Amino acid sequence: MDPIGASTSWRWHGYRNSWVTLDGIRMNSVSGGGHWGGGMQLSALDQARFGYLTLNKGRWNDRQVLSEKWLTMAETPTEANTGYGFMNFFLNTDHESIPAAPESAFSHRGAGTNLIYVDRENNLLVVARWINGSAIPEFIEKILAATSL
Repeated sequence: MDPIGASTSWRWHGYRNSWVTLDGIRMNSVSGGGHWGGGMQLSALDQARFGYLTLNKGRWNDRQVLSEKWLTMAETPTEANTGYGFMNFFLNTDHESIPAAPESAFSHRGAGTNLIYVDRENNLLVVARWINGSAIPEFIEKILAATSL
């Protein structure tokens, strides 16, 4: 988060019972969400910074912070669920998640629903906090319509 200028207020909390030992080092494993006592908690501005990083294929200014190869893998549908990549990449495979959006668009979503919508085709990044998950398709459709005026 430092290379993208994130605030110092963001936090990542593992579950109290999610400790593992890797190579002799005790550490919290990835918890998978900011609910039930674990996950990442960050401001809307930090969400936007993270979204901007993924919008720009891992590049921040002149620095490649995330590997493009890793991002390509994260944006590839999984066999178990074609609407999901990995590490919180919700895909728009077959326009299923957000029908009005390009198939290449994706989002990062957290408990609440907190949404980071990333659309490279339209050079668009949207952060929405505490939006009803079922309202996301219509919300993005309205934003896309407003930006194409």
